[in-house]
Amino acid sequence: MHKNVPMVRCAIYTRKSTEEGLDQDFNSLHAQREAAEAYIVSQKHLGWTLVPTHYDDGGFTGGNLDRPALKQLLEDIDARRIDCLLVYKVDRLSRSLLDFARLVDRFDQRSVSFVSVTQQFNTTSSLGRLTLNILLSFAQFEREIIGERTRDKMSAARRKGKWIGGTPVLGYDVAAGGGRLVVNDKESRRVRDIFALFAEHHSLAAVVAELVRRRWKTKSWTSQNGRAHAGRDFGKVSLRRLLTNAIYAGRVEHRGAIYAGEQASIVEPSVWQEVNAELRSGCRAGTEATRVAQNALLAGLLLCKSCQRPMVPTYTAKPGRRYRYYVCRSARQKGWSTCPTKSVPARMIEDSVIDQLRTALSGPGSREQLNVSDAQWESFERDHGALVRAIVKEVTYEGTTGAVSLTLTRCEDPHEN
Repeated sequence: MHKNVPMVRCAIYTRKSTEEGLDQDFNSLHAQREAAEAYIVSQKHLGWTLVPTHYDDGGFTGGNLDRPALKQLLEDIDARRIDCLLVYKVDRLSRSLLDFARLVDRFDQRSVSFVSVTQQFNTTSSLGRLTLNILLSFAQFEREIIGERTRDKMSAARRKGKWIGGTPVLGYDVAAGGGRLVVNDKESRRVRDIFALFAEHHSLAAVVAELVRRRWKTKSWTSQNGRAHAGRDFGKVSLRRLLTNAIYAGRVEHRGAIYAGEQASIVEPSVWQEVNAELRSGCRAGTEATRVAQNALLAGLLLCKSCQRPMVPTYTAKPGRRYRYYVCRSARQKGWSTCPTKSVPARMIEDSVIDQLRTALSGPGSREQLNVSDAQWESFERDHGALVRAIVKEVTYEGTTGAVSLTLTRCEDPHEN
């Protein structure tokens, strides 16, 4: 190299989308690097020198920038340790046009040139940048086409009733060779009992309470990488998910349509249909009932002391009148028998909190201690909520005794910030 030629520090980035073949002595990443090293040698007369750090991402998609070697590369570029970046093909760096545009802009800000070995261009010229954008547009187009084909293939498989993967469900195991579900005899009996319980009680909360009593849990399974996933206690959401899963009736649901499935059924299709009809009608009624916003005084503050769970506002409506309550979230999810508190009339507990707050603020020096201004105290009778939200940190309710206790905190001083 001529002594007047400045040194160009060159880094090589390689990427492969899958981990297949990476354990071989000579894999795709090695081939990409070998081609780039040969290109650097050919430019030795221009001062090109290879940096020793390897930037190799094996098993990472080009659809995003969440790659460890790429992150390290960008850190070294920002630290001005690299003058030129080489890749085997432009889509090795990114398959997203937007991501690639951002990367090129970042390279330009650091005066780093970009070279694709097999496509013979770099970003030092406007023509090179135009060519890169055109090629990357086709790379992104190819990626989107592959995605569409994959989705179409999965949809076709679902329409044929095939199981295409995902989290296993209670009552079935994945066959040893994969690709289909086989009935787990022990679990399938529990699934049938769960459907029978709902047919008897017609209540998700009642069935959840019984499942908790029996200590029955959701599916325990092990992923392909050996990670164990333990079963969990049933809640209303997980129970509804089980009861509405068409797999149990020997069917497959895809985009709102039901198809005959390859797996054996666990419950009679007529039983599944009856349960789902009831759940759908109940869901519609529940949706309409929760459209009215609840501006409850103690929302987010009230805690069930027995369960250590929040108590949430709700109501029941009768012609011409609404009755407000606070309900323990544990009782709502796991059944009324799991909580001694269950629910409490909203007016009763709100009046208790207001009375206790009035007493706490009436003593000498108490308002100063809690940093309550004269204006806040004067408006207390007109707007209880403003002061409750300002100084009440938590309210606990003990269902067995009816005791209500408050935890107070100082008002924030608006001048402190």
